[in-house]
Amino acid sequence: MTQWQFDTETAVQELSAGRWRTHLYPAWNIGDKPNGGYAAATLIRAMTRLAGREDPVTVTTHYLRPGIADQDAEIHTELVRSGRRTVNTAASLHQDGKERLRCLAAFGDLSGAPDSGRAALSLPPVDLPRPEDCPSRSGKDQGIDLPITSRLELRMAPEYAEPGAAGRAEIAGWVRFLDGRPTDAAALPLFADAFPPAVFSLLGRVGWVPTLELTVQVRRRPAPGWIAARFHTQDLHNGLLVEDGELWDETGALVARSRQLAMLLEG
Repeated sequence: MTQWQFDTETAVQELSAGRWRTHLYPAWNIGDKPNGGYAAATLIRAMTRLAGREDPVTVTTHYLRPGIADQDAEIHTELVRSGRRTVNTAASLHQDGKERLRCLAAFGDLSGAPDSGRAALSLPPVDLPRPEDCPSRSGKDQGIDLPITSRLELRMAPEYAEPGAAGRAEIAGWVRFLDGRPTDAAALPLFADAFPPAVFSLLGRVGWVPTLELTVQVRRRPAPGWIAARFHTQDLHNGLLVEDGELWDETGALVARSRQLAMLLEG
């Protein structure tokens, strides 16, 4: 049985009722900090086991402090409500005696219920060149080390590949696991936080843009293959920005949407 890097490096061990141990691996870092989507994935892993449901349908994570790479962490979970269609859970991640992330998530079944004759609405996919025609994400261009590119293959649409080249706060491209792991619903919150910030295409080098809060709504289980994504910011004020994102699978189906509040750091 294949041991996928994402599964191994987000694994959780149950210590007692509601308490779990995990480890934050530095291979998922942005600079010297664990990527926020990766850190949240460890919480999703614990909450999935608690909920007994496979698919996170909405995940909201507040980032209280940066995680610490290459160090164990303790996760505390709570079953908030178990309903017929969804199970609501809460979790927090602790390192060095301090809470670093807090998350609320609802789990359900995205295996494909019919629409019962009602009109279905869906956002059409972003128009992108094929992945092989898109350059890889570069830490050099962003001005920060990107260990996460040892785990994820990120391809940027050519118009967004150079700092500030697009002239607008938007970025788009493709993502998949570098080791070939199939993408499932649980991976989509990670992918929603794996791209450069949209303001990179407007302002140029911006370094690390730490997330304060990220909400990801998973709409469908993705088909095999690449995930296409687009992120855009229309609201930047007083050092804070709001970024919206959409993700599609290779069939053109919308699989997730995201919104985050982040800080634009000076220097």
